[in-house]
Amino acid sequence: MAEEKVRIDKWLWAARFFKTRSLAARAVSGGHVHLNAARVKPARHLQVGDTLVIRRGEEEFTVVVLELSSRRGPAVRARTLYQETAESMAARERAREERRVLRAPAIRPPKRPDKRDRRKIREFIRKQ
Repeated sequence: MAEEKVRIDKWLWAARFFKTRSLAARAVSGGHVHLNAARVKPARHLQVGDTLVIRRGEEEFTVVVLELSSRRGPAVRARTLYQETAESMAARERAREERRVLRAPAIRPPKRPDKRDRRKIREFIRKQ
């Protein structure tokens, strides 16, 4: 299914980086997608070998385009359209680990307050 020209927003949608093509176009227009280290418009055409930097929320992907496709298919097929760089995977893993550590579980009470405990809590709050 090799094609000569594919718009960047169509490719991002086909490669399953975004759920809809309009979300992909909005991300490209908003500067969340860079093609070969340059900001581009959604109608820009991709070529095999191009490097894309895609920011999606807290995640950032750096991928190399291996194939062009304007049709969205199964996820297994979508993963063959690109190859993520090793540095990108390592950086995403580090960021994931940092977020996990920062969101350490809070100390929770051993049980829910019963009727007596709720009365004490209300009394304490009214005194302040």
